[in-house]
Amino acid sequence: MVDGPWSHSLVAANGARFHVAECGAADDPLVLFLHGFPEFWWAWRDQLPAVAAAGYRAVAMDLRGYGASDKTPRGYDPFTVSADVSGVIRSLGATDAVVVGHGWGGFVAWSAAVLASRQVRAIAVVSAPHPLLLMRSGHLRSAAQMGWFQLPILPERRLLAHDGAQIEQLLKAWSAPGGEFPDAEASRRYRAALQLWPAPHCALEYHRWFVRSRLRVDGRRYSARMRTPIAVPVLQVQGGLDGAVVPAAGTTPAELVSAPLRHELLMTVGHFPHEEAPDEFNTVLLDWLADLRKSPRDPQSR
Repeated sequence: MVDGPWSHSLVAANGARFHVAECGAADDPLVLFLHGFPEFWWAWRDQLPAVAAAGYRAVAMDLRGYGASDKTPRGYDPFTVSADVSGVIRSLGATDAVVVGHGWGGFVAWSAAVLASRQVRAIAVVSAPHPLLLMRSGHLRSAAQMGWFQLPILPERRLLAHDGAQIEQLLKAWSAPGGEFPDAEASRRYRAALQLWPAPHCALEYHRWFVRSRLRVDGRRYSARMRTPIAVPVLQVQGGLDGAVVPAAGTTPAELVSAPLRHELLMTVGHFPHEEAPDEFNTVLLDWLADLRKSPRDPQSR
């Protein structure tokens, strides 16, 4: 629970406890941030105060299995995690939220827009293709890494070895070549957070469900549900130098989104635009949020 211009709390939702860090007034519109792998809520440290200053209640949560949230033995499928997001929104006293997700947090945001649509006002997805596009051939530069994560025990041991050195290696490999991210503080914090057992196992369970479920009933059911067009506004942000996802994969076909869709390609950054170029990313996000305020939610569209 890193100190800063935010407060920390634990909220109960969907049978678990979730850690949240927040800035802004409780009666302002809620913007909920979801981190990706291999990070935790602190990934949004540059967005929380900026979004709060613009008149929003900015909240970043630790996903199930990460950070100070509960590390349960099960529940790393999109049905459960979408219910986590929905429950956290309601536990915070809001009826809905704009959900901003990076990487696997973006995967959860896409999922929640369909599976928990009543609590999702709009989504901003960062370095996160639509789930139906995620595993298409050539879209995932880190496909070999995803395959390695399917092995039992060994990936967890690798993440823990040498004081979490692989965590820093992944951050560097997926960010823009020659860039300043991750700096020493980011490397230290992310390495420390993911070494808290069973966090490495929980984090990898998201990857394992996505691959292994493709031949199971729950995976087929999820794919069928995600063919429902997204009915809320979508912002997609992609780094032009993303080392994990091919930038072209961030362009979602019109048949998968029935609401306004905005795509932003930030050419000089990699997989972590909100951390590699926070000022540029914040300008894009705040401009989109301002446009949302000009377009009130249509209750008949839900």
